[in-house]
Amino acid sequence: MKAERPQTLTGFTRKIKTGLGNVYITVNEFNNIPFEVFVSTGKCGQSIMAKAEVVGRLVSLALRANVPINEIIAQLEGIAGEYPIPYKNSIILSIPDAVGKVLKEKYGENKNERTLQSKEENKIQKTHEK
Repeated sequence: MKAERPQTLTGFTRKIKTGLGNVYITVNEFNNIPFEVFVSTGKCGQSIMAKAEVVGRLVSLALRANVPINEIIAQLEGIAGEYPIPYKNSIILSIPDAVGKVLKEKYGENKNERTLQSKEENKIQKTHEK
């Protein structure tokens, strides 16, 4: 079942250089858990912009359907495009790969598994992590 979107969410936007220009990846959170993703591009044309938008929409749908974040990351990372470009200690292969890397940096692997939790559960979990 898809979670309803609250009226207000907070998040962050990461600017990532790709072989197709700059991509802006915005991740909004609900109770410190990723809830939706928006992907927009700089000046690279409407076709690329549309493809970037669909990545964000489908990731958002998966998040709202409570698909585990590591499964989403695994599907995105490694998708190769025409113009790979160096990024930190790896390579950005495509726009979907960039989204996967941003999600992995913040939420992936050794981070807590994504679930929709109440505020009380989040507070209890943060207390135990200290």
